[in-house]
Amino acid sequence: MNNLLILNIFRGSAMLMFILLTEVSALAQNTSQDPNAGVKKYNAAMQLINYAYVDTINEGRLVEKAIVETLKELDPHSVYISKKDVQRANEPLEGNFDGIGVQFEILKDTISVVHAIPGGPSERLGIMSGDKIVKIDGELVVGKKITTQFVLDHLRGKRGTKVNVSIFRKGKKDLLDFTITRDKIPINSIDAAYMIKPGIGYINLNKFAQTSMQEFTESVQLLNSQGMKSMILDLRNNSGGYMGTAIELSDEFLLPGKLIVYTQGRHAQREDFYSSAKGLCESGKLVIMINENSASASEIVSGAIQDWDRGIIVGRRSFGKGLVQRPFQLPDSSQIRLTTARYYNPSGKCIQKSYAGGIDKYYEDFSIRMKHGELIHPDSIKFPDSLKFYTSKKRVVYGGGGIMPDVFIPWDSTPISDYYLDLRRKNVINSYVSDFVDKSRKSLKTNYPEFSLYDKNFQIDDAFMADFFTYAEKEGVKKDEKGYAASEKLIKSQLKGMVAQKLWDMTELYTIINQYDEEVLKAIEVVEDDALFQKLKIDH
Repeated sequence: MNNLLILNIFRGSAMLMFILLTEVSALAQNTSQDPNAGVKKYNAAMQLINYAYVDTINEGRLVEKAIVETLKELDPHSVYISKKDVQRANEPLEGNFDGIGVQFEILKDTISVVHAIPGGPSERLGIMSGDKIVKIDGELVVGKKITTQFVLDHLRGKRGTKVNVSIFRKGKKDLLDFTITRDKIPINSIDAAYMIKPGIGYINLNKFAQTSMQEFTESVQLLNSQGMKSMILDLRNNSGGYMGTAIELSDEFLLPGKLIVYTQGRHAQREDFYSSAKGLCESGKLVIMINENSASASEIVSGAIQDWDRGIIVGRRSFGKGLVQRPFQLPDSSQIRLTTARYYNPSGKCIQKSYAGGIDKYYEDFSIRMKHGELIHPDSIKFPDSLKFYTSKKRVVYGGGGIMPDVFIPWDSTPISDYYLDLRRKNVINSYVSDFVDKSRKSLKTNYPEFSLYDKNFQIDDAFMADFFTYAEKEGVKKDEKGYAASEKLIKSQLKGMVAQKLWDMTELYTIINQYDEEVLKAIEVVEDDALFQKLKIDH
């Protein structure tokens, strides 16, 4: 290359660098005047990196990281979702996905069918609880490479496509081969709906999804046919979902014309949402259960019910998420879920807790509450008078950090022994139940053709527990007498409940474990306390 050409290349490079540096310098001087100065500055920085950086860069990856870190500076709930994760992130709230229709678990490096979803493609072909999937499309799928993500990637797919599976079934000599046509599979948001006592219905809602109201309506109609007069709505550990679903659910309990929630933001004018037509549950006693993991849409419902004195809230202070996210699609089909407004309960309170200390501290709130004693003693919670609001009957409620229950239930950590935690950590309870049901399914179904017979007569006796302890020791958890004594009721209820789940479904699991759940028992006590409803002036 001749000297003149080299000189021209150098001059051109120097000129480009000069232009870039001049642009950055101009931005620095005009930041206060130009509202787009920050964007221009970032673009200029990327041009400099592309031009002058020593190694090849992945610009797309750098941009993604920049977006993620930028959103972290805003609030804990504004998030970036990559293109490949958008569909999976939406599935729980859309209430369905395309797949083969089984609930599964991975036990001892093997895919085990927990439950074939009724009406789904697997159930229609006769795939059963306890079946072991050992091949998918001819590929052996046992061993340490098998993860939950591996199973999802191989069994989920577009509706109408086919997948071949080979199944080991106890009592059968050869593998059973199935060709399954994938279909739309529902994701239930109601885990349980049953009559917990004569006249008292219990509904456990785990999320606020697109299908939740249809499920709720069907559940209420079923319980009404069984004589429901009062309801316990369990929103513990319900982290939220669609705000529209929360508004619809609140509407079922409130008389027409009641403000349910309103939203307002810097770029969003105030928008009010009112109850409308006659709801399914406008009369009858109502108790809503919440805890420190009840958030967002759960707090819209419990806040509206509390502010209108329609029901009694029991449990512990809720999470405190009062921010509204709106999805914005980016050019590559990735998505930003950006906080655009705050929502306010009817009394005017915003229950969003502070996030001034950063995201890590925000999500350490549970341990902070535990340290301060709040989970045990409600008196340890202090709210300033500036956050004081009033219900329709002039009861005092507070904003600024979750919904405070009307009846406090302290968190009881006594049954959570180290022995119990070891059993859970090593998945011993679940794997033992799977083995037990595999071996005993036929005799269990013969002896207990109906759940009511199982519930009444099946006992977790000494012989059962001796076998369990032997199994647990083989799995590396040696019996700890003191720890077992503390956790005995919890362990036995979970064993009996999980056997019921594998023989029937989730409602049967909750029917068992709720018999030993002190918080549920307290909720029943509140429903039956007429004097408390009168004292709090609760409509019913």
